[in-house]
Amino acid sequence: MNRDKLLTMVVILAAIVVIASSLTKVATGDSMSLAEYAQLNATPTPDIDTQNQLPAETDTPASTNTTSEPEVSMTTPLPSENLSLLTGASLNGISQIEQRTELAEGFYYEPISEKLRRYITGVSYPAAEEGETMTNPEITFEELCYLHILHYDFHGNSTEGELICNVSIAQDLAEIFYELYRNEYQLEKVLLIDEYDGDDDASMEDNNTSCFNYRPMTENSSLSYHAYGLAVDINPLYNPYISYTVDGTETIAPASAQPYADRSARFPYKIDTDDLCYKLFIQHGFTWGGNWNNVKDYQHFQKSPAQTQ
Repeated sequence: MNRDKLLTMVVILAAIVVIASSLTKVATGDSMSLAEYAQLNATPTPDIDTQNQLPAETDTPASTNTTSEPEVSMTTPLPSENLSLLTGASLNGISQIEQRTELAEGFYYEPISEKLRRYITGVSYPAAEEGETMTNPEITFEELCYLHILHYDFHGNSTEGELICNVSIAQDLAEIFYELYRNEYQLEKVLLIDEYDGDDDASMEDNNTSCFNYRPMTENSSLSYHAYGLAVDINPLYNPYISYTVDGTETIAPASAQPYADRSARFPYKIDTDDLCYKLFIQHGFTWGGNWNNVKDYQHFQKSPAQTQ
């Protein structure tokens, strides 16, 4: 056998061996698919934290989506109708919002709700005693309204205030108190007189700025302008009511306001003709009790019914 024939036979035998081996793998299921090959030779992946389903060690945030909305906690409180701590604001809530007139944020007036009517009836608004009959009051609920304001207290903090006033002066008062607020004029408290059980003396002693209170005047049985919601008392402790007897004896209300009866003295919160509060009320057509002759009511600003028409 020559050399060429020998090489040809070797090549043929080698090919037979390779083909036979391949057929054996296929028969025994020992072959490797393309998918198996790719899996075996794939680039290693980072270890996975099976508890959190995040890479065990990575500096990359799990999500870079900054536009998704935050999850709402089941304990997140729902919006309230009214977050005010004031009695009148809480009782009115949003029940009168469709009839509300808003001058600026926090400064608005609106009708008195049924809840607020019940609260003030028998206190600042008259009600018949049990077993008695009473003539109709000279002012109706429809002629009154609820006024909400903001003001600076004596600590320089912005806080809420509220009054009940005659509808005819509501816009005036909203504008006046708004200007006082813009100028950081300080009012210690502005609460409904009902917080003091309708007691004007208690309200003045607490230096509370107030408006409506169905009561007579201090010196006689005639109804005060407060009974019509047409008068406002501003920081009354520092601006007292002073009356005089025939012999010249002074009576000061509230009683603790004695140090502030001398209007020639200098002290904070004093209302005089140079005071911003005085100027604003006068500009809006009010008269000032500090200009009266027979008594001096330095806290008091009022409008007559004729002026409101």
